[in-house]
Amino acid sequence: MKTSEEMKVLKAKTTAELDADLKAKKSELFNLRFQLATGQLENTAALNECRKSIARVKTIIRQREMAEKA
Repeated sequence: MKTSEEMKVLKAKTTAELDADLKAKKSELFNLRFQLATGQLENTAALNECRKSIARVKTIIRQREMAEKA
């Protein structure tokens, strides 16, 4: 999925859905790090993609927080 499409999908989600998505992505990142440490991870690019996904979700959440304050 392209970044712009992913951002549109994320913006359409509710805050509760974003929180659940963030929790799932953090869990996924933990599992990827564990696999890397044990030598089971073959696709190391998955770590960076997971981090970027977390950052995108956090960005949308923060934008909403700032919009509520304004």
